[in-house]
Amino acid sequence: MSYPRHLTESCGLPVFDFPTPEDAETTPLPPADAVAWRISCDSYDSEESWTEAFARFTAAVDTTLVRAIVVGSWEEAYETGPEEIIGALLDARPRLPALRGLFLGDMESEQCEISWITQGDIGPLLEGFPELVEFGVRGGSGLVFPAVTHRTLRSLTVETGGMPAESVRGVAGSDLPALEHLDLWLGTSNYGGDAAITDVAPILDGDRLPRLRHLGLRNSDIQDEIATAVASAPVVARLETLDLSMGVLTEQGGAALLAGQPLTHLKKLDLHHNYLGAALLERFQEVLGATGVTLELNRGHADEDDYDGRIWRYVAVGE
Repeated sequence: MSYPRHLTESCGLPVFDFPTPEDAETTPLPPADAVAWRISCDSYDSEESWTEAFARFTAAVDTTLVRAIVVGSWEEAYETGPEEIIGALLDARPRLPALRGLFLGDMESEQCEISWITQGDIGPLLEGFPELVEFGVRGGSGLVFPAVTHRTLRSLTVETGGMPAESVRGVAGSDLPALEHLDLWLGTSNYGGDAAITDVAPILDGDRLPRLRHLGLRNSDIQDEIATAVASAPVVARLETLDLSMGVLTEQGGAALLAGQPLTHLKKLDLHHNYLGAALLERFQEVLGATGVTLELNRGHADEDDYDGRIWRYVAVGE
């Protein structure tokens, strides 16, 4: 099992933690437009709410220059959604004219396991900040991602241990003409990841994604079905990088991917954390590696268990 880590960069800027009340007087602040600002409070027994930390932030920083905000942990995120946080961000819109990057839920496992993070409806954020170029969210529990139209968004990331099918359909049904980078962690049914291959079909068709150059459909327990569909997907021809890593990719899906449309135009193919045998991994090297495609292939299977005569395989990030 792997665990998501804190963001280190957003909108091309290094992430800087806005100091706690205890550290505020001794921590010098960088220029407002030089960093992506991570604003957090304690997940457990917090003496300051996230909205109170945000109020301190807006009082201490020239918000008219802020280019990126990373929403870190909030109080009791394991049972409390981000509705008040979303409301505070929307209320602050007039003071954030330069905001181009926003990430909601940047928590590590010590703060809140990814499957425990309580999310909500992120549609108002995308509608309320029409000039965003990067948006990301972590956590699938309670996540609502409606179909939206956003003209400037270039990068969209949704990291979950289980992404609800309705939200997958929302992303797939969105009009995102500027989107270049799409990364979805679909997760496992054990944690609410109930999407079927038909739910991602509009993404693979690519009709609403004319500028897409990076596609990540990963961390899924239907990775074989995804790889098989990708093998003939129209969107692949315009991609530079393809990421099908972190999921339950077996010989069936790997063989289908190799037998499908040529992938030699890719700059990179990422299949790390897989259940492919040595012979098939070598075949990927022969067919793609030899043509200059950068390959991410783990040698040896990802973790699996043999219990009661059945092999159990796992996505990289679940709980």
